[in-house]
Amino acid sequence: MILAERIRAIVGQPILPKPMFGGLTFLLNGNMLCCVSNKGLMARVGAAAESDALTRPFATRCLGAGRPMAGFILVEPRGVSSDSELRAWVQMTLDYVGKLPPKEPKARKSKPRAPKPAVPQSRRVL
Repeated sequence: MILAERIRAIVGQPILPKPMFGGLTFLLNGNMLCCVSNKGLMARVGAAAESDALTRPFATRCLGAGRPMAGFILVEPRGVSSDSELRAWVQMTLDYVGKLPPKEPKARKSKPRAPKPAVPQSRRVL
């Protein structure tokens, strides 16, 4: 994705890509920074900056399961077509997420093992 490469170049610090939300989500210190998909850019700006972000062109509330996600803005691809527009959105996400405490990675869940078949009473060794 070209948008993903543009974001990596702007951030300038290690961000972890992870497939989520039907696109590629970038994590900074374990916290979601933004997500790129065919819909555009999902930017995590925080609740305090949400009203300002919604005044920008091509920006709408991000809906999760049909309900607004507080602090998340969906920017149509036209709203991040220029480098200056994308840089402004990425900076807004960095301003919020950069202040969050780092998250520890979650342990991977292993698949539960099938129980072993019971040994009949007559075959048990004492």
